[in-house]
Amino acid sequence: MTPGRLIAVVGPSGVGKDTLMRAMIAEHPGLRRARRVITRPPDPEGEGHEAVSDTEFDARLKEGGFALHWRAHGLRYGVPVGICLDLAAGRDLLVNLSRGVLAQAQARFQPFVILHLTATPQVLASRLVARGRETPQDIRERLTGADMALPEGVGPVITLDTDAPLPRLTKSALKSVYAVRV
Repeated sequence: MTPGRLIAVVGPSGVGKDTLMRAMIAEHPGLRRARRVITRPPDPEGEGHEAVSDTEFDARLKEGGFALHWRAHGLRYGVPVGICLDLAAGRDLLVNLSRGVLAQAQARFQPFVILHLTATPQVLASRLVARGRETPQDIRERLTGADMALPEGVGPVITLDTDAPLPRLTKSALKSVYAVRV
């Protein structure tokens, strides 16, 4: 059986990763999303992550429960090791990853594609304010790191500007991801 592709969705906070992933799954029902584990309280309007304490995160990490993990914005993020079973069964998975773990993800998972989302600083700031999760200082910090480059040597990379209307962006994302030969 051909393994499923891991589609890493990356970009700065507020770029619309969760919105686009939901739309892609609605448009392409065979596509699934990897549910992340985060040391942040639940957010019903957000991605639907599994909220855990630092202690629980440490225990899972020690037990080998994460395929990937990282720290960002004062939080800890993990992708459960169970994604390996989905990929081995031929299921394509979308996963919201930090740009900092892309090389590690690419080394571990093949086929692998990066969907790099961008938006203007004004659009990012507006979206961050609208979601109401960050303080003004948090927003300034997130905007400072918004233009962080992807690590050298990772790919293939598909870059899309999320200022486009969601239906057009969704079709473009799906067409691009499935056009890549991996």
